[in-house]
Amino acid sequence: MKVENPNPLLPRAAIVKERIDETADVFSLRLSPTGSNGFSCEPGQFNMLGLPGVGEAPISFSMLGAAGGQFVHTIRQAGNVVGALSKLRKGQQVHFRGPCGNCWPLDKLAGKNVIVVAGGIGLAPLRPVIHYLLKNKNKFGQVYLLYGARTPADMLYKDELKSWANNINVLLSADEVTKKSSLDVREGLVTTLFDQLDVSLSDTITFTCGPQSMMKFVAAGLILEGQNPKDIYVSMERRMKCGIGHCGHCQIGAKFVCKDGPVFSLPDIQRFADTLL
Repeated sequence: MKVENPNPLLPRAAIVKERIDETADVFSLRLSPTGSNGFSCEPGQFNMLGLPGVGEAPISFSMLGAAGGQFVHTIRQAGNVVGALSKLRKGQQVHFRGPCGNCWPLDKLAGKNVIVVAGGIGLAPLRPVIHYLLKNKNKFGQVYLLYGARTPADMLYKDELKSWANNINVLLSADEVTKKSSLDVREGLVTTLFDQLDVSLSDTITFTCGPQSMMKFVAAGLILEGQNPKDIYVSMERRMKCGIGHCGHCQIGAKFVCKDGPVFSLPDIQRFADTLL
């Protein structure tokens, strides 16, 4: 049962249960909310995560449904708020507001082929989707994960990538491949992996998250190959402050990323001039 916070501006406390260094500049925090109100969220949503006297930052969920309502945030080092969060260790307390935003439309995937395209830290909001696909793999056709990063060393969840490849099609690329890696990585942009897709795009749903320039070329390439734009969903990033659509910092056209998104169908968000899609 989903438990709502009666005051969306009132932060709750959570205890750090584990800190994981994913790459040189990315870490994950496994958090356990305090109190007895319970907590639940959906893939694609985010929390406003922060510390008193420091501020908040919007951070997507990278894992859901852990024991006791625990959840995981994967965070890239950038800015004062994240700098403070990066110093947290097991047993310390952090504040959060959420869950905020909408979720990936998992209900549309049944009976379809599924393509998940991620770039860099964009794999984090898609990780719960992949967990869902693996848990319910008999409900879908072909499932592909296409993941690109700057280098193989910058790839998140390396052990999971290897494990996922036993059950779904995992294709990896990196801008530079200069050192040996335990992963099978092609050099180039993530769109160079499209030639390995062996699915009917007319019967496929695509979820993508990463830099907007990447998502633009991912969408354009798939549409050129025959995918319907309405079957492509993107997760947008904007500077979100309130998380509930009141402050206007994250407005795109008539939409507020924090409230109407961050997940949008491509045609729904592409029509506004202030996107790069």
